[in-house]
Amino acid sequence: MKHIVPAPVRKLGPLQIVLLAIPCVAVLVVPFYNRVEPTLFGIPFLYWWLCMWAPLSSVMIALVYKMITATSPE
Repeated sequence: MKHIVPAPVRKLGPLQIVLLAIPCVAVLVVPFYNRVEPTLFGIPFLYWWLCMWAPLSSVMIALVYKMITATSPE
């Protein structure tokens, strides 16, 4: 039976911190997106802005995860 060793994790660098901060700032600057116009397929800007950032946040978190987990040679 093969023993699985967890991959070493690197510390967060400036790029990773910025990538994690972008979605937080994007949804917290309410005065920027608290409006109805422009609409996209009849959906107000407020709703599609927030719905857009849900998958984008996941992508950015996955990118940071891939950047900080080192691949171990087998």
